[in-house]
Amino acid sequence: MKHNNFYITTPIYYPSGQPHMGHAYSSILADVFARFMRNDNYKVHFLTGTDEHGLKIQRAAEKAGLDPLIFCNKISKIFNDLTKKLNLSNDDFIRTTEKRHYRSVNDLWSRLVKSGDIYLSKYKGWYSVSDEAYYNENEIIEKNGKKVSTFSGSSVEWVEEESFFFKLSAWEKKLLDFYNKNDKFILPISRRNEVINFVKSGLKDLSVSRTSFTWGIKVPNNNKHVIYVWLDALTNYLSALNFPNTNDSLYKNFWPASLHVIGKDILRFHAIYWPAFLLAADIKPPNRVFGHGWILSGDEKMSKSKGNILNPLEIINTYGIDELRYYLMKEVSHGSDGNISLKGLENCINSDLANNYGNLCQRVFSFVKNNCKNKINKTNDISNSDKKLIDKTKLLTSNLRNEMNNQNLNNYIKSVINICFLTNKYINDEEPWKLKNTDIKKMNNILHLALEQIAKISIFFDPIIPNATTKVLDALNVKSQIRNLSFLDGNNIFNNEIKINDIEILFKKITQ
Repeated sequence: MKHNNFYITTPIYYPSGQPHMGHAYSSILADVFARFMRNDNYKVHFLTGTDEHGLKIQRAAEKAGLDPLIFCNKISKIFNDLTKKLNLSNDDFIRTTEKRHYRSVNDLWSRLVKSGDIYLSKYKGWYSVSDEAYYNENEIIEKNGKKVSTFSGSSVEWVEEESFFFKLSAWEKKLLDFYNKNDKFILPISRRNEVINFVKSGLKDLSVSRTSFTWGIKVPNNNKHVIYVWLDALTNYLSALNFPNTNDSLYKNFWPASLHVIGKDILRFHAIYWPAFLLAADIKPPNRVFGHGWILSGDEKMSKSKGNILNPLEIINTYGIDELRYYLMKEVSHGSDGNISLKGLENCINSDLANNYGNLCQRVFSFVKNNCKNKINKTNDISNSDKKLIDKTKLLTSNLRNEMNNQNLNNYIKSVINICFLTNKYINDEEPWKLKNTDIKKMNNILHLALEQIAKISIFFDPIIPNATTKVLDALNVKSQIRNLSFLDGNNIFNNEIKINDIEILFKKITQ
């Protein structure tokens, strides 16, 4: 990773249908990491977009009675609008139908031809249109009279056609060496083990073109063939940096990518095919691929076919975007699947957001307004109770950068929630409301420390619930240039005097 530069991507949406919770989760997760790195003074480039080629798109367009590009224009707008509804901070939204992307794909293809890694032959085998993926015989079973993939459950069909192949089999040892030298290239460890075991079991050459449909990027100098959608789609990470112009400032500053955030169902494409393509083309692979788990309803992955989808837009309209962002980030563990429900969402809003963080802010702001005319001045006296809270907070924050840098968001959230809990307990124990007429100086010191804690907690929570934390930091008059993590290095946020503004209720408790 280049110092203070951070390039993060989320899987570009495959616009054959409507947005679902999996789209929301991947996008918000990447956004949280992007916002955190910005708050830690990194220069961040955050990419999302839409993947618009392939047989699946062509068939969806035909079903809708539309030209494929007109269909993609319509659906891509829905997903671009989704980035606003999810409050994403992406710097770019790429479409694989853009000219900049065609240039990148053509160049990458030409490099692979030049390196001798592409040859012409004939493909015979199983193909899933839904997954846009090839499967081996041992990955196919019969279910309800249909052939399906054991990996995804999607229907497969037998395909025989002339095809260009990528010599993936030649990269088996080189990939294993690469994983060995870059032990954190794939996280979490369970995903890394899965990939290594798959590669060790033997790699077959990969079909990288199709002739049975037309919607895609044509193979250079051969209009009969369309480039395989995954070779096409993965290249978007380069296209967004204006590759093949390797002198472009975006490419020079941000490649190799710092982090690809993906769902575990597309791990094989990102952790095997993608680094093999790049190494063969003499391009550095990304620094890391993080494969998160699925969003479950009961014991099953949410999917349209199962009819168990929670619509993220409906939840945002009913409960709020910060509420959805926080719940998804807390509930889906580090790389594991996460089971979500409306009941779980409501409990989370009440316990963590309304009763803990929201209550902490509300009680302190109200007290300062009613008893101190929205202004606090402190002395440099530190009590034992103050020191305990400061020391416990330092202990809880000491590993937060490392947790985020290793995509362990769950531990990060637990630590910040614990700081909220400790600060609420500190206020309960110190009882500043009893000191107004007996020890105004001590009361001010307690309130000053409580406001300092609220500011720090808000900056920690800012990547996850940015609407609420912006309200709090605005009310605390924390200047935008110091809304960062510099306090982790020993600096305080406030001087001796704090002036605050009124604040509204941040999170309303859900009542049945």
